[in-house]
Amino acid sequence: MRLVAEFTTEPFDVEGSPPAHATEALRVAEAAGLDCEFGPLGTQVSGEQHILLPALPKVLEAAFAGGASQITLQVRRDA
Repeated sequence: MRLVAEFTTEPFDVEGSPPAHATEALRVAEAAGLDCEFGPLGTQVSGEQHILLPALPKVLEAAFAGGASQITLQVRRDA
């Protein structure tokens, strides 16, 4: 089954370069082999369940290690 996860890392800053908590989470998701869309309001990743679900804790750990104070996460089946 294919899944889609969307997450937003905070603190949120629209000025300048993306913060480390956002880029580190993206880097880990890409390294896991997930399809990634990085945007100004959050990141969407998709992939097969057996790849996406084990990658999520690593993505969250990378975001917190990069300075995130909060992460909002949604996961759904891909339509």
